[in-house]
Amino acid sequence: MLKIIFCILFIFPLCFMVNSYWMVQMVLFFLSFIFIMMNMYTNYFMSISYLFGCDMISYGLILLSLWIVSLMLMASESIYKYNNYTNLFLLNIILLLFLLVLTFSSMNLFMFYLFFESSLIPTLFLILGWGYQPERLQAGIYLLFYTLLVSLPMLVGIFFLYKFTGTLNFYLLSNYIFNYEFLYFSMLMAFLIKMPMFLFHLWLPKAHVEAPISGSMILAGIMLKLGGYGMLRIFSFLQLLGLKFNFIWVSISLVGGVLVSLICMRQTDLKALIAYSSVAHMGIVLAGLMTMTYTGFCGSYTLMIAHGLCSSGLFCLANISYERMGSRSLLINKGMLNFMPSMSLWWFLLSSANMAAPPTLNLLGEISLINSIVSWSWITMLMLSFLSFFSAAYTLYLYAYSQHGKNFSGVYLFSGGVVREYLLLFLHWFPLNLLILSGDLCMLWL
Repeated sequence: MLKIIFCILFIFPLCFMVNSYWMVQMVLFFLSFIFIMMNMYTNYFMSISYLFGCDMISYGLILLSLWIVSLMLMASESIYKYNNYTNLFLLNIILLLFLLVLTFSSMNLFMFYLFFESSLIPTLFLILGWGYQPERLQAGIYLLFYTLLVSLPMLVGIFFLYKFTGTLNFYLLSNYIFNYEFLYFSMLMAFLIKMPMFLFHLWLPKAHVEAPISGSMILAGIMLKLGGYGMLRIFSFLQLLGLKFNFIWVSISLVGGVLVSLICMRQTDLKALIAYSSVAHMGIVLAGLMTMTYTGFCGSYTLMIAHGLCSSGLFCLANISYERMGSRSLLINKGMLNFMPSMSLWWFLLSSANMAAPPTLNLLGEISLINSIVSWSWITMLMLSFLSFFSAAYTLYLYAYSQHGKNFSGVYLFSGGVVREYLLLFLHWFPLNLLILSGDLCMLWL
């Protein structure tokens, strides 16, 4: 793993060269392809260096991080075009990538905690430095305080584990099974807020609406996955308590998913709608994860990766409309079929992925999650059916309202979109539909 980490370290000086924007992006794509070739398809840790290693869960999420960060630079062309502190922006994003790769490849629980909390800082700078409205300050503070509120109990829990076991290695910790309620809650709450679970989700729509396109992509693509990844790691030694308390989180997540889907139906802001839909999707991921079944774990991992690509692509589409129209309101962004006809195909493809239509990876994830949740308790069928129905409903609402209808009268031009934007959307959509062919990797890693 050190070779990947050092490679990212050596990109830092490139950020300060003149006109190095596209070069950094190419290096990141190159790094992604090198990483694809490294093939760490085992459920044991491989390429172990002193503190870092990589198994199947880490592999998928590190690859997703590299891919999404490469696409972030492609999407943020306006920062390069208007020279909006380009070098600092690059530095910030490479720092974020560095911390994320370290987070996902840490084999030590404390190192994981350290990088998990550090990745908050560059995200905060992205929102505060390159966000759109003056409310971004409030959004940044929401993000910071929601996450920091529960990070101290988690630290105490980690020190307790160390005192008790003498190790913090994920692999060695899985030999233990604990039965301390405080440990369970202190370890779990940090991940629940990061997911974000319903009731703790208020920071997410705020952060998304205020963040620049790159901030939204990294938030939807990777930051929400940190919580799920942490839970996949810690449930190996919290099984007893999981059997005792998990019903609480499953019920809150399913009811919350339905309520958030209803909130989606009355949004007029494109970004807010996609952000709330992320909360609904993460609700079903959390419910599946908390059943602690094989299909639940594999399904939540699959849907996390699928949602990372799909949600990020939808944010790109919203941003493409925003750059043309100067507004994200659905009242202004209507009749886009007349305004940008070719873009409607991408709206359709990514919207269908959002409602888990075949042959996307979302479908595989949702089928196994629904299997696991219904096998856990058949009463959940009620909420799951509502969740699936409303998920299709708000996605159709997003697609139909933005593409059909009469043009906004203030728009007097026709725009086809740029090749860069089509490539950007293709690189979100193609892996999403290609990965279902290697669905065995998503389902057989445990």
